[in-house]
Amino acid sequence: MNNNSLLGSTVRLVPLSTDHAEALLPSASDPEVWRWMPRPRPETVTQMRALLSPMIADPARRCFAVQRCDDGAVIGSTSLYDLDLAESRAEIGATWFDRSCWGGPYNTESKLLLFSHVFDDLQLARLALRTDNLNARSQRALDRLGLVYEGTLRSHMLRQDGTRRDSLYYSLLADEWPTVRDRLRARVAAKTTA
Repeated sequence: MNNNSLLGSTVRLVPLSTDHAEALLPSASDPEVWRWMPRPRPETVTQMRALLSPMIADPARRCFAVQRCDDGAVIGSTSLYDLDLAESRAEIGATWFDRSCWGGPYNTESKLLLFSHVFDDLQLARLALRTDNLNARSQRALDRLGLVYEGTLRSHMLRQDGTRRDSLYYSLLADEWPTVRDRLRARVAAKTTA
């Protein structure tokens, strides 16, 4: 587990613990926030802790709570997972934010911090993200971030309603990172001055 926080101008990514369960429950229990998550939506602090525990214990994950810098409020969570240093790759997922934070700088800056950690600190070659084929909002966000759509894994996993989900895969490579970094910095600056 990574014990280091990642600090930005609007958010701080701190190592996730089950102590964050109570603060994360309001956003995670929101049906609209949780709509595209492949796990059952937690409805109690106990269920939230049960969701977080295996994520935190997984040695191939680095999980973070997202704190707003100005007031310290925990507004969401995000993770690196399938972290494989030998193959020089990772994925980002299990990301959600309180609905009141949608459209602000928080998700964009959390991606900037995570991408910087992946490419600048860990020196990885590849980063991937995936999303539900029906989640058009997420797909637009990944396009805006400058990731490359790679393809679709058909009937990849079960949704909570029992239907089969196609997963769209996006990636970012180390040599693409400087251009995306500049774009992300500009987007964070634009959102914080707006």
